[in-house]
Amino acid sequence: MTDVLIARIGKPHGLRGEVTVQVHTDDPRARLVEGAHFTTEAAAGSGVPRELTVTSARSHRGVWLLSFAQIPDRTGAESLRGTRLFAAAHAATNGGPSDDEGWYEDELVGLTAYDPSGMIVGQVSGLRTGSAQDLLVLTLPDHHEAMVPFVTALVPVVDVPGGRVVVDAPPGLLDLGRPDDSSGEG
Repeated sequence: MTDVLIARIGKPHGLRGEVTVQVHTDDPRARLVEGAHFTTEAAAGSGVPRELTVTSARSHRGVWLLSFAQIPDRTGAESLRGTRLFAAAHAATNGGPSDDEGWYEDELVGLTAYDPSGMIVGQVSGLRTGSAQDLLVLTLPDHHEAMVPFVTALVPVVDVPGGRVVVDAPPGLLDLGRPDDSSGEG
């Protein structure tokens, strides 16, 4: 079964080993629960256990806080910073999302992005989840990063087996955030 990224651990919170996490799942209340088991991906030599078991999970002021059985204190929690937490795609969900419900970031990263005419516009490099909508992150051929609202009107085709997405971006959307190329006229 495929493992999917659920969260990335941030900074310690308090003295008892609690940590903040950046959530990468659309259903944290189902995934981030007491007793949940995660495999980890951390820097080599960090001493982070290969598996972590949640002993407490709560949302505080919009930030998820987790404690793990293997981490008793703040020192241990500090060693977890940057660790990625993975779980089986079907764990704590009813089989995971179907094609019409959504995609996991790990499924999308690396897909080639095309415009509706078939021209390559870049490569999917991430998915930023938000409360209003998700943003598909593209790395363009000039290495500029662009974010496209991940809605059917702008991303009408997601073909994971075919390794591609179609991005129907309005003029200028992929140029947002670029340094101004004007010569200072105006």
